[in-house]
Amino acid sequence: MTTKSFSRKQIIVPMSSANIERFITMLNKHIANINRLLKDIKSDIVADFIWIYNRGLVITTNKVVVILDLNTIKKYIKNIDMVNMNEVMSPRLPQSKSYLKILDIPYYIENTNLTITPDIVATVLQTTHIFIDVVLTSYSWVIKASPKSDMVVIWVDI
Repeated sequence: MTTKSFSRKQIIVPMSSANIERFITMLNKHIANINRLLKDIKSDIVADFIWIYNRGLVITTNKVVVILDLNTIKKYIKNIDMVNMNEVMSPRLPQSKSYLKILDIPYYIENTNLTITPDIVATVLQTTHIFIDVVLTSYSWVIKASPKSDMVVIWVDI
């Protein structure tokens, strides 16, 4: 296991995969609009880019945002016609200061054809003694090491 620091210059926007697909069709427009709105409130925050993670979007900024910046982004996302707000949770800052990178985990659960999912990772971590009293701040990320590999890398925000 490897531990590294986690950047707080990111905003997490949990949403459904259908909303993500609708949102990314006009990603450049959304970044420009968010930056325009931040400029309108005299913020020196700039959204650098938006990337997708397994349960939503992550907006990366040049500096750590304050609550006014976060509320401005929230208001923008709520006003996008093509996004179903019932499937979007409020944007938030990552709550962790570190994460674990777990290497060499088999891609398939032993003796099955099921792949490792973030829900399975959470269940296993809850039953492991080294994670007693550890709170996961967001969903874990399960990434296949390479297309031909049968191993995954798991990122866990703690």
